[in-house]
Amino acid sequence: MANTTVNTFKSVNKLYGQLVLGPPGAGKTTYCSEMSKLLTKIGRKVVLINLDPANDCISYSPDIDIRSLIVLEDVMDQYDLGPNGALIFCMEYLEKNIDWLLSQIKGEHCTTFIFDLPGQVELYSHHNSLSNIFSKLAVDQQLQLCVVHLIDSHHCSDAGKFIAALILSLNAMLKLGLPHVNLLTKIDLLKKHVDKLQFGIDFYTEVLDLNYLLETLDEDRFTSKYAKLNKALISIVEDYSLVTFQLADLLKEESLVNVKNIIDKANGYIFKSEEGRHINSMLACAMGVSNKFDNGFE
Repeated sequence: MANTTVNTFKSVNKLYGQLVLGPPGAGKTTYCSEMSKLLTKIGRKVVLINLDPANDCISYSPDIDIRSLIVLEDVMDQYDLGPNGALIFCMEYLEKNIDWLLSQIKGEHCTTFIFDLPGQVELYSHHNSLSNIFSKLAVDQQLQLCVVHLIDSHHCSDAGKFIAALILSLNAMLKLGLPHVNLLTKIDLLKKHVDKLQFGIDFYTEVLDLNYLLETLDEDRFTSKYAKLNKALISIVEDYSLVTFQLADLLKEESLVNVKNIIDKANGYIFKSEEGRHINSMLACAMGVSNKFDNGFE
């Protein structure tokens, strides 16, 4: 009876995952590389996973690589498909052969798995394979997942592009149904052209009254033709009231630390790891963490 009691309270091996999504050029691979370096620096076990079969110029050495299972170029040649069709084929193939991935998702307590995912947004905004794969990871491997969705901050310079970024982010949040952190990347470039923004940076990060965007679009000869559509899209974003953004300079450690703290709260790492409970340092997770680091816009 005593042995049964001990087994009942045996500690569970908790694993955590970051699903790094975003359009091409948003900085996903750079994020995966730099976040991995940061987590390793503070003593965490990290496993890097490349799930983009088109990513043949990786700046890091993945611990798990989908290209050892299926290669995009081979699919294109064998089935006479273009890049987009071949990429969908690869994701469907991975879904059907999910045991290949599940068998490799192993780690010590509090290991973080960082998944570098394809930049074809249709894969997570309209197609079901990635969503099904994520569900398998969460259920079968007990991975506590958080989506990290990267958007290039240059979208802030154009009202129409920013609305598109909002819709894409909202779509991903609703489609995947996981804890979600939206990042505006390349803010070093944004700072150089901040005087060209129509509104203050808080307008874009907090997604404030979007009717001001409508006024801007109505002044444009081309976009004014789609006034009703723009109004409907903005209404959808405001009705859900889910989308906000965090600023992220992927090459600045202080900025990455802030992003890490937000993700730790989103995926629950802060509540279950010894680090989150006991370490009191700049790099530690802490309840109610705010961005105390200078982002250049204060």
